Amino acid sequence: MDVKVTELVIFTVLFVFVSVLGFVASRWRRPDSMEHLDEWGLGGRNFGGWITWFLLGGDLYTAYTFVAVPALMFGAGALGFYALPYTVVLYPIVLLPLVRLWSVSHVNGFVTPADFVRARFGSSTLALLVAITGILATMPYIALQLVGIEAVLKAMGVEGKWPITIAFLILAIYTYNSGLRAPALIAFVKDSLIYLTVIVAIIVIPAKLGGWDAIFSAAGAKFSAPAAQAAGSGVLLNANNQLNYVTLALGSALALFLYPHSLTGVLAARSRDTVKRNMAALPAYSFVLGLLALLGLMAIAAKIVPVGADPAAGVAGDRNTVVPLLFDWAFPDWFTGVAHAAVGIGALVPAAVMSIAAANLFTRNIWTEYVHRDAGPVEEARVSKIVSLVVKFVAVVLVLGLDTQYSIDLQLIGGVVILQTLPAVALGVFTRWFHKWALVAGWAAGMAFGFWMLWTVPNPATKHAHFGGSAFKLSELGFDTKWTIYAGFLAVGLNLLVAVAGTWILRAAHVADGEDTTKPADYTAEAGDPGVREIPELVGDGKSST
Repeated sequence: MDVKVTELVIFTVLFVFVSVLGFVASRWRRPDSMEHLDEWGLGGRNFGGWITWFLLGGDLYTAYTFVAVPALMFGAGALGFYALPYTVVLYPIVLLPLVRLWSVSHVNGFVTPADFVRARFGSSTLALLVAITGILATMPYIALQLVGIEAVLKAMGVEGKWPITIAFLILAIYTYNSGLRAPALIAFVKDSLIYLTVIVAIIVIPAKLGGWDAIFSAAGAKFSAPAAQAAGSGVLLNANNQLNYVTLALGSALALFLYPHSLTGVLAARSRDTVKRNMAALPAYSFVLGLLALLGLMAIAAKIVPVGADPAAGVAGDRNTVVPLLFDWAFPDWFTGVAHAAVGIGALVPAAVMSIAAANLFTRNIWTEYVHRDAGPVEEARVSKIVSLVVKFVAVVLVLGLDTQYSIDLQLIGGVVILQTLPAVALGVFTRWFHKWALVAGWAAGMAFGFWMLWTVPNPATKHAHFGGSAFKLSELGFDTKWTIYAGFLAVGLNLLVAVAGTWILRAAHVADGEDTTKPADYTAEAGDPGVREIPELVGDGKSST
C-alpha cells in the first residue's frame, strides 16, 4: 500500500501539536513543586467539572475502543453492541461507591485503591494483591493503545513498528515531565476531534451509502451466510449468545472503574459534587460510542476489506483497520488525516493516565510498603516518574514482541483479573464486614477459576487454542446447553461466595482481623469539611487555580 502523504502530514502536525501541549502542561496550574504524588500523580487533586469530564472521557474511551468496537460489529454483528448497554448502566452503578471513595481518599490522603484497602482492612497483604492485580491488568491495556495508532498508520500506508515506538517515547517524556496535567490538557483536543469526526461521519457516510436501510440490508446479507450463522454472528443476537451479551455488558461495567486509571481520574477531582456531576454527564460519550459502533456496519455496506485480508483464502486480516479505511473511502484526504489523528491522539490520554496509575500503585504499595518505608513525598514522586517510563517501555515491548491478536487476548484476561478486586475495593467502601483473610481467599479462588475458564476458550479464527476470548461455555461445567457466559462474571461470583463463607468461618473461629483506621464520617466528607485537605487558591505563579 502506498503512503498517503496528505493524510500523514495532517496526522503528524496534529500529533506534534498535542505533544507540545503535553510539555506545556507542566506549567499549567503549576504548584511550587511537582515533587509530590498529589501534584504529579493527581494533578493537585484540583480538577473541576469540565476538566474532569474531558479527562475521564479521554481516559475511559480509548483509542482501542474507537477501532475495536466497530471492528467487532464488522465481524460479529450485534454482539459488538454490548459496549453501549455496558456504558449506559456503568455510571448509575458506580456513582455511590465513587463519591464515597473520593471522600475517604481526600480525608486520608489515599492515592491508589490499594491505599484504601490497606487502611480499611488493616492488611498489607490484601493491599499488595490489589496493587499487583491493578498493575497486571493495566499493562496489556496500555499496550493496546498502540493498536489504535497502528491501525491508522496501516491505513495510511505506513508499515513497521518504529513510528509507534517514537510516539510512545514522546509520550513517556512529557508524562514524566508534566504528570497527570498532560493527559488532562490533551483530552480537550482529543475529545473535540473525536466528536467532530463522529458527527461528520454519521452524516456523510450514510448519505454516500444510500441511507440506513441500505446499510442494515448489507449487514443482514453478510450475516445471513452459513459461516456467519455457524459462528453466532448476526444483526440480532441468537439464543446461544444472549446470556454472554448480558453478563459481558454487566461484568465490563463493574470492572471499568476498578481499573487504577479510572480511579486516578476520579481522585483528581476537586469535590464530591464534581464526581456526581460527571457521573451524570459522562453518558454523553455513550451516545458517541453508539454512533461509532455503527461504523462497523457502514464498513460492510462500503465493502471495506481489512488490511491483510484475503476473502478468497478465508483470511480475515486486521479488522482493526476497517474504521480508518472507511474514513479513507468516505472523506477527502485532508479530513481523513484529521479523523486518523483523532484516533491516534486518542491513544495518548489513556496511555498516559494508565502509566501514571500503575506507577503510583508500585510506589505507594510496593516500594514504600516493602522496600523503603521511610520514603518521603519527593522520593515517592521520583520513583513514580521512573516507573511510569518503565511501564511504557514494557508496553512497547509487548506490542513489538507479540502478535497484535495476542495482545488483545491479554486485555480480555485483564478484565477478568481486575474484577477480582471488586469485594475489597467497591464493596469495601460500604462495609467492613468482610474478614481480611476471607477477601484474600476469595481473590485467590476468583483468579484461579477465571484463568481456568479463559484457558478453555479457543479462538478458531486466530487459531488460538487457549485464551481466545472471554465467552465461557457452560457445557464445560456439565450443563447440557450451548449457552456461553462472560468468564469474569462467574469468577467474581465465586470470589464473593468464598469471601462470604470465609468471613463466617473466620469470625466463628475468632481469628484476629485487621484494624480499620478509617472513620464513618470519612465516607461522606466534602471539600471544605473539617479533615478534608484544603485545595490551595493559588499556584506557583500566583495566579488563581480556578
